[in-house]
Amino acid sequence: MAVQVVATAASTSESTVKDSLREIGDIGAVAELLLAESAQATLFAEELTITHVYETLDAVAKTTGKGSARDKIARLVGLLSDASPMEAKYILRTLTGQLRLGIGDMGIIDSLALAFAGEREARERIERAFNVCSDLAQVAEVLAKEGLDSMKNIQAAVGRPIRMMAAKKLSDPAEIIEKAGPEVLVEYKYDGERVQVHKDGEDVILFSRRQEQITEQYPDVVDLVRHQIQADICILEGECIAIDPKTGGTRPFQELMKRRRKTDIDRMSEEVPVAVRFFDILFHKGKDVTALPMAERRKLLESIVQSNERVSLTIGEVTDEPERLMEVFTQAVESGHEGVIAKAIHDGSGYQAGSRSWLWIKLKSSYQEGMADSVDLVVVGAIHGRGKRAGLYGAILASAYDADSDTFPTVCKIGTGFTDEMLVELKERLDHHSIGARSPKVISDIEADVWFSPAEVIEVLGDEMTVSPTHSAGRGRLEGGGLAIRFPRFTGRWREDKDPKQATTVADLIELFERQRGSGQ
Repeated sequence: MAVQVVATAASTSESTVKDSLREIGDIGAVAELLLAESAQATLFAEELTITHVYETLDAVAKTTGKGSARDKIARLVGLLSDASPMEAKYILRTLTGQLRLGIGDMGIIDSLALAFAGEREARERIERAFNVCSDLAQVAEVLAKEGLDSMKNIQAAVGRPIRMMAAKKLSDPAEIIEKAGPEVLVEYKYDGERVQVHKDGEDVILFSRRQEQITEQYPDVVDLVRHQIQADICILEGECIAIDPKTGGTRPFQELMKRRRKTDIDRMSEEVPVAVRFFDILFHKGKDVTALPMAERRKLLESIVQSNERVSLTIGEVTDEPERLMEVFTQAVESGHEGVIAKAIHDGSGYQAGSRSWLWIKLKSSYQEGMADSVDLVVVGAIHGRGKRAGLYGAILASAYDADSDTFPTVCKIGTGFTDEMLVELKERLDHHSIGARSPKVISDIEADVWFSPAEVIEVLGDEMTVSPTHSAGRGRLEGGGLAIRFPRFTGRWREDKDPKQATTVADLIELFERQRGSGQ
């Protein structure tokens, strides 16, 4: 859409915009260049204000339904028509989430800790406040006005997304019990999209794992929440799963993702209906309940969810036996689900917003073979195909996310796992993100024929982790080079629910490598 907006505003062709984008690698800089070259002044252009820009972008985000794409483009073209070339550059960068400031959220939190608390050790308290409210501006304002102790006063609130808690991964049931036990709640892991549901009376807002509002994609879920959740004000978490309208069985995650790419949501709701399986509650009756143990949160959840065939809690049971955990895992896989999540239920099992913790541990069917773990990697480059793959990409270069340096070091080159259909889709998806040169955020010793801005996340399996002189993930922290995945293969799953910075991290890979080395794999 950004390409079409720039082409229309600059009175040029989309192919011209794409050619410039491949050469420059920055849609904002392309907009600045082409608008300056067009030398087109609007007679009645308004002077832009921050309020006007914000309100326009907010209106674009909320525009849905038939003809919404056309309306979005018209609003954005109108905004660029009032903008100078330099203003257009930063509007486009804001729109695409590529401001190129060279600093991420954690860097800002470190700066706040030093500026207002005098020590980086204060970061943990500031980060906790940010994870609960997802608003760095609010955190900074409260911190500056009221000091470090005020961070504990920032609580969950309906309408503000809470950064989601994540699970660690293991393949040994006994080790899972040892880490999270002595007793754990073992829940089915569904192949769907995780959602955070905010309810205030009849008002319902849905947020994705990326803290994006996705309410418009799931009008049927909004209706289900209004009728089946017996609480006026609450924040819940659950999994939206696609179901077959004929059989009632579950359908793959990719079927669910069709809703993200369609404007006719009413029709898609009939073609790809969904069910919701709730597994947590974070806010209830005006109170933040994230500090409650998992067992208490589960009981509270049971008391407000009125179950039917479309809405229920996740299937789960409490056990302290590795054998029983494995039996539940087998039942989940045989029922067509991904596996299970084992959750600690002891007194210290509160919801840890924004963190990946041993309080939750995933066991998926893919962990029972090969590398004992799937990973979510960011596609950063591609190699042109030959022979049957001529005109397509023969292999892709994939990276993990390094949270310490806010970069994407490579971990593997993937050339297997692709069907013919996948190869076509691969090129269509990735070409939207092609840039003229390697992004400064990407750390790679391998040359690619085409480079991409870090945007698309895919699920990858492999045989094992190895130390490699070729790849850069973890380099400097391990002897002999960086980490690489041996015999990597694409599973076919695009992680559209994940931001690139929510991909598998370098720290995750090092932990996986150390576990693998310790087990003798």
